[in-house]
Amino acid sequence: MSSTASNVKHHASRAADSKPLEFLARGGFVGYGIIHLLFAWIALQVAFGGSRKESDQSGALTELASKPFGKTLLVIIVIGLFAMALWQLFEAIVGESGEQTKGAVAERVISGIRAGLYVYLGWVAIKVVQGAKASMGDNSESTSAGLMHSTGGRWLVGFAGLVVLGVGIGIFVYGLSKKFTKHLNTGQMPAATRQPITRLGMAGYMAKGVAYSIAGILFVTAAVTYDADKARGLDGALKTLAGHPWGVWLLALIAVGIAAFGVYCFAQAKYRKI
Repeated sequence: MSSTASNVKHHASRAADSKPLEFLARGGFVGYGIIHLLFAWIALQVAFGGSRKESDQSGALTELASKPFGKTLLVIIVIGLFAMALWQLFEAIVGESGEQTKGAVAERVISGIRAGLYVYLGWVAIKVVQGAKASMGDNSESTSAGLMHSTGGRWLVGFAGLVVLGVGIGIFVYGLSKKFTKHLNTGQMPAATRQPITRLGMAGYMAKGVAYSIAGILFVTAAVTYDADKARGLDGALKTLAGHPWGVWLLALIAVGIAAFGVYCFAQAKYRKI
């Protein structure tokens, strides 16, 4: 390793151990939990009330902004999300344990992806605070439509769908196998709460995995049928379910799982290894 790379890792490692960053990142998990609880509530409204609200994280942010002091809370959440992104970026650079095994390298890649996700969600939240239109579904549909009008664009949309499908399956397996528990300080948990927290994490990750898998399938369908309307990400996936009698109940189960993930985020705020 070059001296420059070693120096970068050294400074990143020191920054990752910053107590203020840890405090802000833990607060970010609380905000992330609130977003998912609102996301779950909107999904239930879509399932049983025929709501046309954006049934994804951007819809949850918009819902929060409409409440008293909602925009103030959104600003606080943005700070937490950016702190989480910075923490995950440091994890991507130095790794959680400093190991160089294939598994550790994969974790660092995942940390980098999480950092990008938190930055994107924070950016969407900023747009909501500013009163600008910030629909993830519309952005996804618009991008897909643009791609499909370019040479090879349909193949790119289809490939993106396969990637999202793979991510969804990966998230589902991640929850089912309880791999997320290795990131928790389980020894600090009271014995009575350890199993409930684990079950919340399992339900949450598996529900999100199903939702992303359906979104991926719809992206592939959009490419095959040349219909960008289907490429709306989670919003399109959940509203597609709501359009079928059997899908309504699956959507309700997904909503409950997303709510479980929201509560699990509160547990992460206290017990996540940071």
